[in-house]
Amino acid sequence: MPDDQRLSEIASRLHREDPHFAGALADGRPRRPREYRYRRAWLLLAAALCALATGLVLAHGLLIAAGLVFAGVAGELFDPHRYERGRGTRCPPSET
Repeated sequence: MPDDQRLSEIASRLHREDPHFAGALADGRPRRPREYRYRRAWLLLAAALCALATGLVLAHGLLIAAGLVFAGVAGELFDPHRYERGRGTRCPPSET
């Protein structure tokens, strides 16, 4: 019985986190989990490259910088484990 309970907890947590993936899994139609869907990242990367190319053609520094920044943000969106990394907790200052 504990294994069944544990499996039902995992299934309910999966359904809460990504209902589309859980529904597709139950129907037998595979679908990528949310972490591996990159539609927004590709769109942002395309917009960044357009801004970068336009900035290079027009010799406009602000467009070049914006294109580079957006390309960096899009690159960060391609990381499937970006939410699992630590949030950079600070240590309390030491008293000397």
